[in-house]
Amino acid sequence: MERFEVKRGIIKTMGGNAGLAKLATEHFNDVVVDSDGVFNASFAILTSVTANYTDEGKLLVEVDQMKGDELSEFLSKDGGRELAMQSRSRWSSFLDQATGYNAKQRGDKAKEQAKKFSKARSAIKMAHKSIEMSSSISQDTIDKAHEMIAELEKMIEEGNAPSEGKVKKLNDLL
Repeated sequence: MERFEVKRGIIKTMGGNAGLAKLATEHFNDVVVDSDGVFNASFAILTSVTANYTDEGKLLVEVDQMKGDELSEFLSKDGGRELAMQSRSRWSSFLDQATGYNAKQRGDKAKEQAKKFSKARSAIKMAHKSIEMSSSISQDTIDKAHEMIAELEKMIEEGNAPSEGKVKKLNDLL
């Protein structure tokens, strides 16, 4: 499962998950939408594409594609390679329209998110180390630090990158 950043205003312009499902019909086959607005579709080597916009304004997608012998067999059929290339093109075009970002921008956004996660994990490690090694930190400060660590860990677990401000507050506390 992958999360993609979505350019501001795209979800509203698109009409939310209903608009996303409509977009899917332009790029994929056999589009089925459930009551929550999550669609499932397929096209050639993409055996299953499931996607929806989250409440946090991200595009959440899960893609299954052919692998191994199944893929080899598909590619060896007449027009198989062309359909495979068309699958990749449709997938990329769908992401471009659904997120408002091109492939390079999506990559840059992913790197940016990875940095935020890394900084948060590092701050959590440092906070634990500071608490462990210092004898001059008050119990109130330790309790506050544990609350902040729990909040950051919850965000990380949910796949939401903590803001730099939250990480800085933890660093500044200790």
